[in-house]
Amino acid sequence: MARRVKFGDVVRLSKARSKDPLADGIERYVGLEHIEPGDLRIRSWGSVADGVTFTSVFQPGQVLFGKRRAYQRKVAVADFSGVCSGDIYVLETKDVQLLLPELLPFICQTDVFFDHAVGTSAGSLSPRTNWTSLADFEFVLPPMDEQQRLIRLLLNAEAARTAAEDAAAHSERLRKSLLFETFDALQGEGTVRIPFLATEIDCRWVKARDAGQILMGRQLSPKYKTGKNTRKYLRVANVFDGFIDTSDVNEMDFNESEFSTFRLQSGDVLLNEGQSRELVGRSAIFRDEVPDCCFQNTLIRFRPNAEVMSEFAHYYFQYCQYTSRFVQISKQTTSIAHLGVQRFAEMNFPLVSIDAQKAIVEALSAVVAAIPQLKKRAKTASAIRNQVLMEGASR
Repeated sequence: MARRVKFGDVVRLSKARSKDPLADGIERYVGLEHIEPGDLRIRSWGSVADGVTFTSVFQPGQVLFGKRRAYQRKVAVADFSGVCSGDIYVLETKDVQLLLPELLPFICQTDVFFDHAVGTSAGSLSPRTNWTSLADFEFVLPPMDEQQRLIRLLLNAEAARTAAEDAAAHSERLRKSLLFETFDALQGEGTVRIPFLATEIDCRWVKARDAGQILMGRQLSPKYKTGKNTRKYLRVANVFDGFIDTSDVNEMDFNESEFSTFRLQSGDVLLNEGQSRELVGRSAIFRDEVPDCCFQNTLIRFRPNAEVMSEFAHYYFQYCQYTSRFVQISKQTTSIAHLGVQRFAEMNFPLVSIDAQKAIVEALSAVVAAIPQLKKRAKTASAIRNQVLMEGASR
């Protein structure tokens, strides 16, 4: 029968320590930076041989809980031995006849446990919870057969989530690999071969201004905020790597002539004109997500001509961003790199036949389309896991 218990009645805080981890044969250490929120696996670590002051020892199967900034929700299950930061509690089941070890990490992932940890944390800049407070946390402990059932459900949901996340990460690596493979091959003018295409293709280089129309957006000014003839417009905050975020779209005035000039069309490629060195030139294709929408001068609009597919241009611009091509032609200030419409217009652009572009776009787009689907599967599995956790906590 389920009964209400205190966390400290069934869970022990490990006090194992090592004054000299390297001499004790310990090879790896884990800090808070190595634990990802919501991920029970430890995917990265540091080498003790590189020097570390950590002394708290953990063993495979023990649970690592981040006590500093508990709102970050950092919980992981060790699958190797090591030492960890003093900001991490090493937890283990006191009695496997009362609480199965496999259930412990999931208890630590429940909203009510995190709420308790955050609510009992002290400190303004770097709040920490303490063991005494965590030990007082009360929850409903199911009987052994129910624990076993919950563990089966939770482990299946967790396996589905991690499999989908791993597949999404693999697809992202494949996407970049294909992107580099494509445009690295196109660096040679004339007849070139792209490894994943069956035939050779001809490539010639033109200026970006000869591949499409290029325009800087409308300047933002208080005089355009009168509320007369208002139109929605996109800015840097809306353009991400491969997608447009329309959750926060602003408005300003555009007269009919300005509206005609700065109005976006489906298929326009938008690039961030001014951004950090890593993000300058970040691009996405406008798909008419916001009808009758314009754009600000923090963005550059590239409108492909009849010889260029929007997707092909966007993929090339991604390549330029990832390989720092945009940084190389940008004007640098203290913290911002400005691409500039003239510098962008003069940059080289690879031109291949429409059929070749279609083949390249199809290969890249197939991988790109799989990534959000895999992330959606991971999110669904995570929601199922959370639902099981909630039901288990309320019994």
